[in-house]
Amino acid sequence: MMSDKELIEKAQSAVRPRKSAAGKLLADVGAALVTSKGNIYVGVSFDTQEGSGLCAERAAIASMITAGEYEIKKIVAVWTNGTIIPPCGACREWMWQTDKRNWETEVMVGKNKIAKLKDLLPYHWHNPEFKK
Repeated sequence: MMSDKELIEKAQSAVRPRKSAAGKLLADVGAALVTSKGNIYVGVSFDTQEGSGLCAERAAIASMITAGEYEIKKIVAVWTNGTIIPPCGACREWMWQTDKRNWETEVMVGKNKIAKLKDLLPYHWHNPEFKK
């Protein structure tokens, strides 16, 4: 199994910031995820002028889906300076909607800090605990 440090390094290796034609940043956030099968997928952010950009986590998830996998064991995103950042709400929703088993995904939310996706979405419309 890949260590947390190695997964962070994979995410960091994808970061290649530059300005887009519209002056927004491209690839200033990198993400890496490991699937239940042990495969690694990476992605980078793409900020756009009109707001239709793509987070690094969703880019990594799209890469994973393209390869025919759906279950995320662990995921991390990092900024250019290496700071670990938690996923936005849209990324959290993508993780869950990709596969219900991702409710148990380990999400790195800070240095040496991991939370389960279900703990990041405590009042999610599908949370079985919330429906009780």
